[in-house]
Amino acid sequence: MNTWDNAIRGRPGEGMSHTLSFGGAGSFFRVPYQVDMVGVDVAVTGVPFDIATTNRPGARLGPRAIRNASLSLAWERPWPWSIDPMAALRIIDCGDCEPAHDDLLSISHIENHIAAIINSGAVALVLGGDHFIAYPSLRAHAAAYGPISLIHFDAHTDTWPVSGNGVNHGTMFYQAALEKIINPALSTQIGIRTINDDTLGFHIISAADVHQTTGRDIARQIIERVGDSPVYITFDIDCLDPAFAPGTGTPVPGGLSTFQALSIIRELKGINLVGMDIVEVAPAYDHAEITALAAAQIAIELLCLYAVNRSGTTTDENK
Repeated sequence: MNTWDNAIRGRPGEGMSHTLSFGGAGSFFRVPYQVDMVGVDVAVTGVPFDIATTNRPGARLGPRAIRNASLSLAWERPWPWSIDPMAALRIIDCGDCEPAHDDLLSISHIENHIAAIINSGAVALVLGGDHFIAYPSLRAHAAAYGPISLIHFDAHTDTWPVSGNGVNHGTMFYQAALEKIINPALSTQIGIRTINDDTLGFHIISAADVHQTTGRDIARQIIERVGDSPVYITFDIDCLDPAFAPGTGTPVPGGLSTFQALSIIRELKGINLVGMDIVEVAPAYDHAEITALAAAQIAIELLCLYAVNRSGTTTDENK
């Protein structure tokens, strides 16, 4: 069924919703809203949380902005992929991780929310929220899969030591490595353009490195690093240059273009992808929804990647 209210009336696996973008219920790419995980391949969920920021707040409105922007892209199969992820996978939007008892979201609350998706047999695509939300998400994934190999797109390493203020959106991967829920020796950070002398063993691919080579070459380095280990992709939208993603809390000039980021994602065929997120979209600083639109495009291409890796089909129509 392809109607404006596909989010309410549709069923998972029916394909892209060929409807106009400006009306109807606004789920992620108009997939059905439901909480029943039986038979579901991927559950999209929002985590509207931004109290771990150290600069500009506002990412708590990111999940809503990404969903809204996705409606402009929901009418056709993503180019250049040969697969329609909405037909190849049973994808639902299970709504947002809601605070318990009107309190702000806690680590355990977010972790339990995502663990419920994983334990149902589905893969989670998490819409942030500030980047801290990757920490409880990784805790949930590590409980299911063991230590995780991280593919981390960002302007910042987010591996600064935890201070007296606790874990925040710049220290959570330091904490995750300390707890051994991620394996830095099998992990890669892409787009980095801030200084942190202690890499903790992560393979660093700076923004300058990306500018000097191709997406295929970057992807080859990543694939060699992760091997067949369980992989979680986390994409901080500030990996993109502010020209392509101004709507974020901690922008850094000199970043990737949207095309460069997508070129890398499209070449990650064969990785053992078990979870993913896209974070730090702060719509108050956006212009004409270009940041939210980039995030929605990255999100759907992550789903294409997951669908291709499950099916073994080619990445695009030209291969």
